[in-house]
Amino acid sequence: MGADAVIMSNRKVADGVELVAAYDKEPAARLDLQASKPQSGKPAHSGNKPLPTLSEIIGDDGPDSLRELLEKQAGNQRGNPAPSVTPTPVAVTSARSHTAPVTAKKTLGGFESDMESPFEHNVTSDAPQSGLDDIRAELASLRNVLQFQLSDMQQQHQSRVKPLQRFLNQQMIDMGISASLARQLVSYAPAQANERESWLYLLKLLSNRLMTNDDDILTQKGVVALVGPTGTGKTTTIAKLAAKYAQKYGAEQVALITIDTYRIAAYEQLATYGKIIGCPVRKAQSGEQLADLLFQFRDKRLVLVDTAGFSQRDSRLISQLATFQQAGGQTIKNYLVVQGNTQQATLKHIIGAYRSIDIQGCIITKLDECYSLGEVISSVIEAQLPVSYVSDGQQVPEDIHVANAKSIISLAAKLYKKYGLNHTNDNTAVNSAQAV
Repeated sequence: MGADAVIMSNRKVADGVELVAAYDKEPAARLDLQASKPQSGKPAHSGNKPLPTLSEIIGDDGPDSLRELLEKQAGNQRGNPAPSVTPTPVAVTSARSHTAPVTAKKTLGGFESDMESPFEHNVTSDAPQSGLDDIRAELASLRNVLQFQLSDMQQQHQSRVKPLQRFLNQQMIDMGISASLARQLVSYAPAQANERESWLYLLKLLSNRLMTNDDDILTQKGVVALVGPTGTGKTTTIAKLAAKYAQKYGAEQVALITIDTYRIAAYEQLATYGKIIGCPVRKAQSGEQLADLLFQFRDKRLVLVDTAGFSQRDSRLISQLATFQQAGGQTIKNYLVVQGNTQQATLKHIIGAYRSIDIQGCIITKLDECYSLGEVISSVIEAQLPVSYVSDGQQVPEDIHVANAKSIISLAAKLYKKYGLNHTNDNTAVNSAQAV
């Protein structure tokens, strides 16, 4: 780096000594002038003592500069002393000792020669590196634009060759179906059918792909737990199921347990439902208490467990799911409760977060608040998650129904026809100048 280089800092590391050196590109005369006149706010060097040499810092009798150290290393490897030349100035940000020599190419007196250095150099120049970063960013931007243009050209080609398939694919996406699932379905559309026949055919394919569990909870015995994020309606859904079961088998055949110790008045809300239905309600604060309560209710035909609602990114969700593993070996059937108006990306992460436990099926709630059902339909189909029940209101127990694939797809198509088409979508009436 030359005689003007200054060692800024040094420290010992596990495999040697790390040195940080720097130099100023300004002329030496100006450096001398600045050295004699300390800058404002910065004290001059105490006693005008010279800066410590490399040997003084690391405590040996080796070369006193980085240049001499490199020359000595090159001379030892060639068997003769290295020529005394002035190396081309470069900006060295750090130098760390390394066990394996690193080959570096350097210009010496107009010639290029390879030499091995025991130091691992981060030899970079700020200005060239910044320029390379700008070039990389611009190339990445151009690549994205080209990919978009190629995709658009492919879509235009498909629109010309198969206009009906392109139209149906866009209709499915507008209804809320994911692009991948829409492409799969459209590929099976009959080639000779008209638009209406093809659309009905795609809806039937969706209905066939949507799995259901029929009335599995209310027709079987055992322990059922409802899990899911906060605000999906788990407690209300448990009350609806308990009331339906009590109407069919009697209130003495059903019991309710809550492990929701986080939400205020969670137990009181469930206890109120239990009092109206006429079934016992208990609270468990640990896996051991849950196992004890399940043993006490072993003579009940159905035990419904209400859980706390956590976000799929909440760390407390893991501890709650672990509670089910400590239920004394009792088999618990878990059902995921999701809202019908949840975003598709959110649904995907919710289903993935609860996959750590064995999920028997799902219950879709708040259908009365939905403007589109394609997102939840697409998510459960791609996750191969059966749908057991759907809920479309707050009335207990009227507003819960056994899931029927044909009815769900039909409702999704009706919502799309009512709110998603161009002539029914208010967004198309926005003034173009205002949009710009």
